[in-house]
Amino acid sequence: MNITDRGLRRTRRTLAAAAAAALILAACGSDDSSGDTTADTQASADTTADTQAPADTTADTTADTTADTTADTVEAVMVGAEFDSNGDGEVRIGIAAAGPRDDGAYYQAVVDAAEEFSAENGWGEVIVVDNIQSADAATELENLAQQPIDILIVGASEIAEPMADLAAEYTDIFWYCNCGAGFPQSEFYLQSQDNGGGIAYTAGAATGIALRDSGGDTVTMIGCCDLGFEVEHRLAFELGLKSIDESFELVYVPSGDFDFDFDNVQNATAAFENAVAEGSTAIYPYLGGAHEPIVALANDDGLIVLSAGASDVCERAGDLEWSIAVRFDGGDYVREIFPQVVAGTAQEGDIIVYSPGSEPDVAGAVICGATPEQQEEMDAVYALVASGDLDGEFGRIAGEAYGG
Repeated sequence: MNITDRGLRRTRRTLAAAAAAALILAACGSDDSSGDTTADTQASADTTADTQAPADTTADTTADTTADTTADTVEAVMVGAEFDSNGDGEVRIGIAAAGPRDDGAYYQAVVDAAEEFSAENGWGEVIVVDNIQSADAATELENLAQQPIDILIVGASEIAEPMADLAAEYTDIFWYCNCGAGFPQSEFYLQSQDNGGGIAYTAGAATGIALRDSGGDTVTMIGCCDLGFEVEHRLAFELGLKSIDESFELVYVPSGDFDFDFDNVQNATAAFENAVAEGSTAIYPYLGGAHEPIVALANDDGLIVLSAGASDVCERAGDLEWSIAVRFDGGDYVREIFPQVVAGTAQEGDIIVYSPGSEPDVAGAVICGATPEQQEEMDAVYALVASGDLDGEFGRIAGEAYGG
């Protein structure tokens, strides 16, 4: 497909959404139009009309219901057909996940949200390929693109490097990347990014508040391997932590055996045990597949423990408990973005950024069960991030983290 064809495909999506909206408006306006016509043609038969009023009311109600149902059905068919790029009669999402699809944290969030959205829209079963290593990303993404899918979600930036070339090749597919720190803008994919420095700052401040109120002074962040986005998160977290008390300490411990190994339960467990032995009273398992096992250990020891991305942990049912939800939840981003994709207001080429203190409220740390005083402090932290006063510091941190 050439660029002109691609433009036509985008135009058809926009027109389909507009046409569907027009159908709904037409259906909503059908009562007045039909009423005027009926009144004019039956002006000489008022007595008969009055006598048959109950029958006419039933007919009008039936007509209205039929019109509304037809409009809704046509809208669904038009929108569905527009995304059915391979013409197999159904719309299907494919997801490339860097970690386990059921990790209970960052990777699972995208899968769950996509499956919910597909079910709500009557689309086909979602195809998920998980545990993709960065070295295998090009092969796995291309294999997924060759499946009967119409929308492809790249679930994390660590496997998104081959996306630019593949999206330009497989242009019939709608590409979306949950890209975190982000990639260069391209007409071939839609991406969401988040204000990584701002999110980490709120997480550090929330942890500082929790430590102060519990009498602790040290938090250990268990990560992978000192990757650029980990460095950014660590430095901004520390900035937020020390904004509460300059004496508080952050310790970072890598647990991966190779790049992007956020799933190493054995190494993460050893790191946890060392952290407890050295006096940490708060644990930040900045992990994927190893996240929940470390949360369980922190619960057993009664420690402050943070989530890594998932936004629902303060209310999540189950045996695990979190003290702080650090929200950069790809599932929330999917829930925000995909209705816009269907409506044609979010398109390939766009970049959507989520940040603490900005609407929609889907990014930043939340203290679970915060007291009014704690919540007031967190509100001030969010306002500070949103004000832009820390942007210079966040820029400096990003420069140090990414070497730019």
